[in-house]
Amino acid sequence: MSENNTSAHALLRVLSTHSIDRVFIVPGESYLGILDAMLDFPNIDTVVCRHEGGAGFMAVAAARATKRASVVMTSRGPGASNAAIAIHTAQQDAVPLIMLVGQVPKKNLRRGAFQEIDYQKMYGSIAKWVYEITDPEEMAAATLKAIRIATSGTPGPVVLVVPEDMQQQKVTQPQWKAIEQIPGHPDLEVVEQVATQIKNAKKPLIIAGGSYESKAGRKALRYLAESWQIPVAVSFRRHDIFPTTHDLFAGELGLANTPHQISAFKQSDLILAMGTRLGDITTQGYTFPDSPIPEQTLLHCYPDEQVIGANFSTQYGIVCDPIALANRLAEKAPDKNKKRHLWAKHLRDIYQQDASWPTTHANDGIEFWKVVKSVADYAAEDAIICLDAGTFAAPVYRNFPFRPRQRLVAPLSGAMGYGVPAAIAYALSKPGRQVICMVGDGGFLMNGNEIITAVERNLPILFILSNNNCYASIRINQELEHPGRISGTTLFNPDFLAMAKAFGVQATVVQSEDEINEAISTGLKQKGPAFIEVKSSLNAVLPEPSGGISN
Repeated sequence: MSENNTSAHALLRVLSTHSIDRVFIVPGESYLGILDAMLDFPNIDTVVCRHEGGAGFMAVAAARATKRASVVMTSRGPGASNAAIAIHTAQQDAVPLIMLVGQVPKKNLRRGAFQEIDYQKMYGSIAKWVYEITDPEEMAAATLKAIRIATSGTPGPVVLVVPEDMQQQKVTQPQWKAIEQIPGHPDLEVVEQVATQIKNAKKPLIIAGGSYESKAGRKALRYLAESWQIPVAVSFRRHDIFPTTHDLFAGELGLANTPHQISAFKQSDLILAMGTRLGDITTQGYTFPDSPIPEQTLLHCYPDEQVIGANFSTQYGIVCDPIALANRLAEKAPDKNKKRHLWAKHLRDIYQQDASWPTTHANDGIEFWKVVKSVADYAAEDAIICLDAGTFAAPVYRNFPFRPRQRLVAPLSGAMGYGVPAAIAYALSKPGRQVICMVGDGGFLMNGNEIITAVERNLPILFILSNNNCYASIRINQELEHPGRISGTTLFNPDFLAMAKAFGVQATVVQSEDEINEAISTGLKQKGPAFIEVKSSLNAVLPEPSGGISN
């Protein structure tokens, strides 16, 4: 055992002080000093992964699950390159991620040494901060700053680069803890002004984002909506911050809104954009609200001043805690407005029509929406639904009725390979909760190997794989832009059932509709991981010109 006073110990002591009790790693010789010191921190669970992309995705999902900075450790060069997808996903999803990268020895820096990369140049445009240690005494302070930057303002990724000869020197061992950022509270005069705007508005609309992804946030958002009877549209892939079963839920602003729904949203006269960055997908390509000058009165509240006014001129640009603002505005609400109730019902009716389950039938396999419907019927009241990226997920976003305690975990970045690692991270972070992972055949073969961790730790995750032998999302766009010209989107797949069994997972294959319910029901009863392969229809998701069936 090493002495407990090295620079590596100083780094790990700061992590431990901040309740970071799990790290995701692929080991590498460039950070052996830190790996050695980890033996002296048994309170930190080390999850050994099989690919840096999988390790990074686990860390991203863990940060989202715990609301704390999460750590992925990787070796230099190839390892750091493999993990780059996690940096991008953390930035897009606004979650606090710390990537610790081993580096070549200090004496060899910037000399083109074996596996050397200048990480400031590599990650500078997507990471909030990239810092390379040049003195062992810096280790604790740099780690403290990394946590503070990752968790403040718009949460995001930071990269801490540690040369291999900076990890084992004797240094002081401070037990520092970053003072938690206290987001600004809304000005009382501004609250009064906004309350007056809401009172006078005939058709107000809340666009709610990820800042409400917490128990307090969901409670505040519901309090605001119900107090004023304002319909709520959630930002891209944030379905679970407001129950989709609630009468005031008006839908998601995402990738597949109907013209009828967007036209109805545009009838609003006051938009309360709260806790959202108002990105291009949520705003339908910056057309709702219109950029740069919206037709509606626009309030934009976000705890990061760089976000406010970036793409929209706002009458009320408020840099403060969106949760606090929601609570303050709710306290100012008068009695319910009947006319506003009619406005909310109008939007709700449109949503319910668009979200109704299809009635189509395909002849080339199972329409995956039928599997999603079965999951919705059997899922626990507090189930966590983890999705990879792909067309198979469309019926979850469009049709799944998320109840108050159910959670949606999906990559806002649209990154494939996210689903399996995310499910493992949530099962580790939320023991006792039901975790269901849905993934396509393309995404599964990117990071599906991480399923071995679910076997090793006996995690009760139900993995459902949609196999249509295609990169279907790309194929759809290919058919729309180049009808009938298929290139590079067909997949030759392995025997997924045999793969799952080889990993040690209870597995079955579903080939007909009458097998769906039993497979889902049985899979959810397993004490450890379970796997279902669904022979799903491709024609069901392809656009009409190619002979497909429209959903």
